[in-house]
Amino acid sequence: MLVAFAMYSRLPVPKADWEDDNMKYCICFFPLIGAVSGLLSFLLWRLLVLAGAGIPVQGSLLAVLPILVTGGIHMDGFLDTSDAIGSWKSVEEKLEIMKDSHSGASAVICGLCYMAVYTGAMCCVGQKAMLLIGTGYILSRAYSGFGLITLRKAKKTGLLRSFSDRASADRCKWIMLGWIALVSGSMIAVGKLPGLVCACCALLVFLWYRHMAYAKFGGITGDLAGYFLQMCELIVALAAVTSCR
Repeated sequence: MLVAFAMYSRLPVPKADWEDDNMKYCICFFPLIGAVSGLLSFLLWRLLVLAGAGIPVQGSLLAVLPILVTGGIHMDGFLDTSDAIGSWKSVEEKLEIMKDSHSGASAVICGLCYMAVYTGAMCCVGQKAMLLIGTGYILSRAYSGFGLITLRKAKKTGLLRSFSDRASADRCKWIMLGWIALVSGSMIAVGKLPGLVCACCALLVFLWYRHMAYAKFGGITGDLAGYFLQMCELIVALAAVTSCR
């Protein structure tokens, strides 16, 4: 758990050794980071409502908070993948582009568009939508962890490959499926029809992610996993605010 929080968040945690025994089930705790992000987002929303903050302030702060919690690691993957997709080059060249630390035009444009749409969605949240969005932070990570274990990898090296190879694959796969079932069921219990819409949207984004990664990159990478997580959170947020109105 400590390794998961140290890698995928900027939350202060005690230091843990990155040994094989500690890495076996690391990915199983990945959704807990989403739970913390969702809880903090809901508390911030309540505070802003009680303080009478304007809608633009509410939307911008709620859009930025998840990035502050994660340190932007998933947004970095989104931007790198956007550059690679926008290049229209071969699979090998796309993978090289994602390794480049420089940001291209596609990354900047897609990043600005993403934040504009996400901020707009967060300007429209009510209590039920906020609960669904916060739960969506858990669900996106559950699907991401499931994909890390089960989907084909585009490279034989890299951080994602390292986490995947050192994970107890069979047990982790079933644990992540348990997370997906539990969180999807909670969404439906809390939100009724809007919750079902959000859960179905998350599943559809995951299926699209698998198809896109295989077609354009030959498999998944750490950057593609970040791209999926950001897209899943965006689509769930849009589904929540539109279905809850």
